[in-house]
Amino acid sequence: MNQKQYDLIIIGGGPAGMAAGIYGARENLDILLITKDFGGQIKRKSIEIENYPGFKKISGQKLIQRFESHLKKFKIPTIINKVVKIKKQGKIFSVLTENKQQFKSYSIIIASGADPRPLEVKGEKELIGRGVSYCVTCDGPLYKNKTVAVIGGGNAGFEAAIFLSRIAEKIYILEYGSEVKTDEINQKRAKRAKNIEVITNAGLKEIKGKNFVESITYEDNKTKDLETLKVNGVFIEIGTIPATGFVKGLVEFNKIDEIIIDAKTGETKIPGLFAAGDITDENYKQIVIAAGQGAKAVLSASRYLQKLKDN
Repeated sequence: MNQKQYDLIIIGGGPAGMAAGIYGARENLDILLITKDFGGQIKRKSIEIENYPGFKKISGQKLIQRFESHLKKFKIPTIINKVVKIKKQGKIFSVLTENKQQFKSYSIIIASGADPRPLEVKGEKELIGRGVSYCVTCDGPLYKNKTVAVIGGGNAGFEAAIFLSRIAEKIYILEYGSEVKTDEINQKRAKRAKNIEVITNAGLKEIKGKNFVESITYEDNKTKDLETLKVNGVFIEIGTIPATGFVKGLVEFNKIDEIIIDAKTGETKIPGLFAAGDITDENYKQIVIAAGQGAKAVLSASRYLQKLKDN
């Protein structure tokens, strides 16, 4: 018996993937969605969202719950797993998951998002889960009345620190550059918090601790002096890495491993293979843009599928 061939496989359960699923269902496509989890970075990181149309203010988790509830209305078959390889033979794609399952389709949308970028400093890997974290909403509540450091002075770092200011006794924000890179509104909120201290020109060198994090050492980039801070936890907020390893050798990438797409259609250099969201070479990484890209990729995939049938 021949294995079932879907019209479309969507890889990823963040805003781009879920928007693609919703639009694909409305296009009456036979869809399979494969994802490690639902929510992506928003569920792990975003604290309060104030720029998504229709919501003056909403938490990342609540917004994702609304996405997920809308998606589940369509009862799209879903596999909770990690994709490790995509191949194309003739007009058919095959998708292999980590648990050795294989699925086939005529088109694919990659919306696998991005993973937290590690610092690669001494002590980081050894103390992951023992004071080193990449998810403030997951682990922040563990640091009630304690002292923590947030590494990264961009929006993600400040938002993490503001969230922690309601839990921890003291929060340090360490920014490598001479100026923070966050929005003015985040800077004002951090100042109002009173328990957040920003340290610029700080290059983290080591995270120390026997069983759990006990301190960090950073270099002052101006004086080159080494400074030590006693902390109970370290939250890494220095950006992300596109989760694109499973399509290496298949599509084209830019210098930072983002998938190069046709901006008009979302299609990669491989006919029938589309990408959407933070894994693409789109300049702006925003929830509303990722969702829009997911919708655009599905509409393009639907046209592609129609051409296949016509031929």
